Amino acid sequence: MPASSAPRTLADQLRSWPDDRLAALLEARPDLAVPAPTDSAQLASRAVVRVSVARALDLLDRLESETLLAVVQTGPASTEDLEQVLFADPGAVTAALDRLYGLALVWGTTDAWRATTITADLVGIPAGPSRAETERALARIDERARTILDHLDETDAAGTVTQARRPIRIADATTPTEQLLAHRLLEPTDDRHVVVPWSVRLHLRGGRSTREAIDDVPALADSARETTLVDRAAAGAAYEFTRRTEMVLEAWSTRPPAGLRTGGLGVRELRAVAELVHADPAIAALLVETAAAANLLAVGMNDDLDAAWLPTDAYDTWASSSPAERWTVLAKAWLDNPRLVSAVGGRDGDRPINALSPGLERSWLPGDRRTTLSTLLTLEPGRVLAAGTGLGSLARRLRWQHPRRPEARLSLVPGTVDEAAAIGLLGLGGVSSFGRALLLHEDPIPVLTALLPTPVDHVLIQADLTAVAPGPLEQDFARQLSLLADVESRGGATTYRFSVGSVRRAFDSGWSTDEVKAFLAASSRTPVPQALDYLVDDVARRFGTLRLGSAESFLRSDDETALTELMHHAAAANLRLRRIAPTVIVSDVPLQVLLPRLRELGAAPVVEAADGTVRVARPEEHRSRTPRAAPPSGLTDARRAARTTAVISAIRAGDRAAAQRPARAPAKTPADVMSALREAAEARTEVWIGYLDNHGTSVERVVRPLEVGGGQLSAYDERNEEVRSFAIHRISEVRRPKA
Repeated sequence: MPASSAPRTLADQLRSWPDDRLAALLEARPDLAVPAPTDSAQLASRAVVRVSVARALDLLDRLESETLLAVVQTGPASTEDLEQVLFADPGAVTAALDRLYGLALVWGTTDAWRATTITADLVGIPAGPSRAETERALARIDERARTILDHLDETDAAGTVTQARRPIRIADATTPTEQLLAHRLLEPTDDRHVVVPWSVRLHLRGGRSTREAIDDVPALADSARETTLVDRAAAGAAYEFTRRTEMVLEAWSTRPPAGLRTGGLGVRELRAVAELVHADPAIAALLVETAAAANLLAVGMNDDLDAAWLPTDAYDTWASSSPAERWTVLAKAWLDNPRLVSAVGGRDGDRPINALSPGLERSWLPGDRRTTLSTLLTLEPGRVLAAGTGLGSLARRLRWQHPRRPEARLSLVPGTVDEAAAIGLLGLGGVSSFGRALLLHEDPIPVLTALLPTPVDHVLIQADLTAVAPGPLEQDFARQLSLLADVESRGGATTYRFSVGSVRRAFDSGWSTDEVKAFLAASSRTPVPQALDYLVDDVARRFGTLRLGSAESFLRSDDETALTELMHHAAAANLRLRRIAPTVIVSDVPLQVLLPRLRELGAAPVVEAADGTVRVARPEEHRSRTPRAAPPSGLTDARRAARTTAVISAIRAGDRAAAQRPARAPAKTPADVMSALREAAEARTEVWIGYLDNHGTSVERVVRPLEVGGGQLSAYDERNEEVRSFAIHRISEVRRPKA
């Protein structure tokens, strides 16, 4: 708290602060430190800039906001006076005043608190009539007007009327709203909005500024849940999210989806992702958006030189790391991602909102995410959000912590919780142990690694042509198995199914019959069933019996019966096949079109090179260039502390230099002019200014500054006895009054 001696201005107050309190101000309001102020006067000048004050107001909870409003409406007021007005414990009021004092939103002493001028403009409301006038007015209005007044007072809402500033006499008031305006029980804040003034609020609320206690922090509705269960559920979600991301990027390596002309991913492509990972479109959008935020996905070019979404060079490094390291990259990318993923699937007017499309950036979103999750960190170990009522209580807590936050941003809280649970930061409504480590800027990898199951390098092949993976598979082994079998179901154990198409896929990739059988025998902890051996032999027997070339294209085979069956196949009519020899068929359909169509008909052709050798048609993996990483948005603790120390040293040096200047030196530089004007506005003192009028003539004025901002000085001109505006760039010098 401040000392008993009252400072004359905000600059004097800042000048008297110790270094630790000044450092706390610069860290809480970092915009004041860039660039470093020359002295305390310039620091005070920055502290009352409208944009900076608005940012500082966003840091206040409801107790601090209501305390600031009371200072604005009653100041200069003592701490005891404020304790009488505020519905809160005296200790809470003292703590709130200390917080406001530390943020330089109020200044003075415990005997006379004052709010800065711009703060009063931003949060103040009309003072209203006196207590006696309020009592007489309430006795004169009818029941309908009193109902409107009570409703606005109970909800702290602003009413909307037409021509709110028009003068209305009591005798001419006919409607309930006109009665309230005529008696000054409602007062306009602009041309369309009216509020209940301060004096009327106090009267209706029994002398208090609010109807309920403002120091009662809304409690989170929670329930008991074992920490081990929370960690297991979150670890399972983390593993699943990482695995699904890898599935999508692996699929897009060989079959990249086209990029829209306007940017983004098409609706059909997003649905295909949802089908691939067996999830709803919201999870699919979260997967691709998080991969793009982690620089694992970007726009590149496919073989036809068209724009397509491709894994980046960084994906190969990411894919070779451990599961815990991969998850950490994705979780950090989601926390810092400014894109509103929950908007995907909605509409912006007549235009649908696609995943990865431009225009979803919200600069405030990363901060809101961390605020929401930090609030959940306050739950005791073994406690999680209660089912049903937990999200509502979380929204109420955040509304108390950030009363100036728009309701539209608070409505995103359930979506944030759902996304955090899908990624694995939360489990069963509570913060996981590795999620807590990440949010507290600690290393989550060791914690998550201990929770994830150990990867296995084997499966259990069964007689029904399925293979059961008894746990997560090693990465290389999983890729090899995916060539031979398709995933049939996922869960505690993943089930793969062998089929003609899946085995043929391995042959298409260059595997031989012996390699396929050797892999199956080495990878299964159960004997390879005879049915699977027969399946491999049957596919191998038919594989390559047809050889495809260009005539545009040709097919040849020693098996004349196979060619005859193909010529008479009902679905082959549009392939324009023509038999030119018992063992040769030609077609004018291009090779790259004919090959997949023949495979759809059940044939298993291979491509023949010009020398008659078999050419394996293995799909190539494509990559895009990794986007340049954005510079880190914040400073490390060490760099922030070093910068704060340097700024404080510069301010102290400037104060020492200012103390040695000649007394009453005029302010002539732009920075000194702004500091002098703002200091005078805060102190409500007169200054002498040299000013160039519209004719270029230098004139002198003695004015009392009221507000400085937007390149204009609003001041009371002693000569004209009216409030005038002066362009600050035309003020040549300012002379401060005598001390």
